[in-house]
Amino acid sequence: MDTELVLVWTTVPDEALAASVAESLLREQLAACVHVLPGGRSFYHWQGALHRDAEWTLLIKTRQALYPVLEQRLLALHPYEVPEILQTPITRCLPAYGAWLLASTPLPAVAQE
Repeated sequence: MDTELVLVWTTVPDEALAASVAESLLREQLAACVHVLPGGRSFYHWQGALHRDAEWTLLIKTRQALYPVLEQRLLALHPYEVPEILQTPITRCLPAYGAWLLASTPLPAVAQE
């Protein structure tokens, strides 16, 4: 079961957008849980310049099979031209947590066939 589970990371520029994205993903059952971390600061190169921006990090717990739809949804909701969207496999977790995560993110009938 654990190999089906993934953690997806993204960052957004403010708290209001972080809450909006989290609630959208939960309503659409693309995530079982979205943990929002405030107060981050990103330092990066973009289009030849060094940038320093405040950002909020979203840790999205979901299943591997939903990643393609989740990625497209994040792209639709995201204000950045090239947003950070990273997926990490969850190789182990508390079995009860894994079962809850799977139950909270049902696959659409088409994806189960």
